[in-house]
Amino acid sequence: MWRRLIYHPEVNYALRQTLVLCLPVAIGLVLGHLQQGLLFSLVPACCNIAGLDTPHKRFFKRLFIGGSLFALSSLAVQLMLYQDVPLPIILSGMALVLGVTAEISSLHARLLPASLIAAIFTLSLAGNMPLWQPILIYVLGTLWYGAFNWFWFWMWREQPLRETLSLLYRELARYCDAKYSMLTQHTEPGTALPPLLVHQQKVVDLISQCYQQLHMLAANRQNDYKRLLRAFQIALDLQEHISVSLHQPEEVQKLVKQTHAEKVIRWTAYTVSERLQVLADDILYHRYPTRFSMDKQSEALEKIARQHPDNPVGQFFNYHFSRIARVLRTQRPLYVRDLMEDRQRRLPLFPALKSYLSFKSAALRNAARIAVMLSIASLVGNAFHLPKPYWILMTVMFVTQNGYGATRVRIFHRAGGTMAGLLIAGVALHFHFPEGFALLAMLAITLVSYLIIRKSYGWATMGFTVTAVYTLQLITLNAEQFILPRLIDTLIGCLIAFGGMVWLWPQWQTGLLRQNAHDALEADQDAIRLILSDNAEAGPLAWQRMRVNQAHNALYNSLNQAMQEPGFNTHYLADMKLWVTHSQFVVEHINAITTLAREHNMLTPQLAERYLQSCEIAIQRCQQRLEYDEPSASNDASILEPPEALPSGPLSTMEQHLQRILGHLSTMHTISSVAWRQRPHHGIWLKRRLRDDA
Repeated sequence: MWRRLIYHPEVNYALRQTLVLCLPVAIGLVLGHLQQGLLFSLVPACCNIAGLDTPHKRFFKRLFIGGSLFALSSLAVQLMLYQDVPLPIILSGMALVLGVTAEISSLHARLLPASLIAAIFTLSLAGNMPLWQPILIYVLGTLWYGAFNWFWFWMWREQPLRETLSLLYRELARYCDAKYSMLTQHTEPGTALPPLLVHQQKVVDLISQCYQQLHMLAANRQNDYKRLLRAFQIALDLQEHISVSLHQPEEVQKLVKQTHAEKVIRWTAYTVSERLQVLADDILYHRYPTRFSMDKQSEALEKIARQHPDNPVGQFFNYHFSRIARVLRTQRPLYVRDLMEDRQRRLPLFPALKSYLSFKSAALRNAARIAVMLSIASLVGNAFHLPKPYWILMTVMFVTQNGYGATRVRIFHRAGGTMAGLLIAGVALHFHFPEGFALLAMLAITLVSYLIIRKSYGWATMGFTVTAVYTLQLITLNAEQFILPRLIDTLIGCLIAFGGMVWLWPQWQTGLLRQNAHDALEADQDAIRLILSDNAEAGPLAWQRMRVNQAHNALYNSLNQAMQEPGFNTHYLADMKLWVTHSQFVVEHINAITTLAREHNMLTPQLAERYLQSCEIAIQRCQQRLEYDEPSASNDASILEPPEALPSGPLSTMEQHLQRILGHLSTMHTISSVAWRQRPHHGIWLKRRLRDDA
């Protein structure tokens, strides 16, 4: 029982966040400096947003950079306020200067909002204490935050990676269960595949997160992570065999009518799903896996395949489930991969600065957007005669996310949670609870809020609003007068953030769909070229296969976000949804032929060359259809015709998959030709060539 409590991801996270916040308050209460303890506890909010609690091989270096930026931001705000520099100019300049961090890497990009929030906190403190005191609070607060988190991660050394792996195994179980429970329910890909794409998306996201954690922790060079590395390689094997596709619905229906194959396949999939759920718990709660066998299921599948040699469906399921069974029984990967480091784009400061000083830089556009929003928030504050509109500014920073959909959801939860929290706090303040009781209640509310923040941001915001109001009460003793103004400030901040995401240089995902589709085709081409080469090695094959899955995942994410954006073209997105469906089939066939290539089930060199040329020509036709701004398919004449006719008749398994890839690529080209006529006629779509979008 205690393992389930202490190792549970939400409980572990909530305990860490609550302790790092509340221990300074407790120490301040004991020493008779409660107000300083409450102010000290504001720093972890900046550190959280900056991602300084992310386990990383450069943990202390990132901590030093973060603390320095917080202190410098605090100093800059106070000095410029003393020089009577207008607040919009101060915040705009800081946003544009700090925006270069996003050009270095995605993790460094989190320093921009965190540093701006540190500056906004300082805005509320300036004039109420000496200049050096806020700076000292940020320096000591960051040191405390870093020391506490280092100690916590030292105690729970493998826990971050364990949590991600556990989630990965659970999602693989759901994916396997969903895929084979729908085996004969649908024969049309348009209805059968979208539910599975959701599971596939989550699986690939978790695999990408594992790769990032392995890279950040340098886990490949540490013996402590050997068991977890093996579990990750097993998960890669499982994803490879679960996500494959034969895509012959007529053959599936024929086999189901002739045999009891449907029951056997569902039974086998259910057994695999149950075992994956058990392994997810074993990984999370530090347990050794128990013995496992699915011999009965394997024998039943083998019998079906033997009795119907002319139907490829039986052999297909027998092949892939037999390898899944071997992995689950032995708890060893099918082969040992060289887990290549995640190729994150990371630039040194000066090359990043050069790239940042370009109008094509997404980091510059984001920084400019934030600068304009903060300037507007400052001007609105002046219009309402607020010399320090820090609550409006903080609301803008807290609700602004990378995309329109995420910002809209965050605004809804932030506004609703703040309104409910202020109402509760206003009622509670009338009862004049003793200080000790209020602090205990704040501790409990903080713990509960962190327990639910990942799944219920609105409810967590309600709890944090109550604690924020009581913090003001303990510091100023007149928090009641802040309730109504803070509610108005929150609504104003949400409106400014929403307007900024809609009207200030928005990066609509409808405009990025074309680029992401082109990148997905490029990854498919690289994978097919590697698979059909003479010296296909297991390591590069595995890495390229994951690149194909990740590229398709980026495309699917863009499609999902585009369908939530205002004013999107429904006809165009409906066609692109079908395009993405066929792209997923291509990915599943690449997953399948990757396993065949690794086991040296290859074609003759001449036949491999013919298939490679056919696939490359088909992919280039699709890419050209995406790239050129022409209303018809007249540009196809510039593409070479396919080589001599491909073989027909009895085909090997590899050839079957390649021919189905060609069929899907042909359909995708036709869909692109239709979708292009439905495309939007504004903004990024007015550009003639795809490569001009970069």
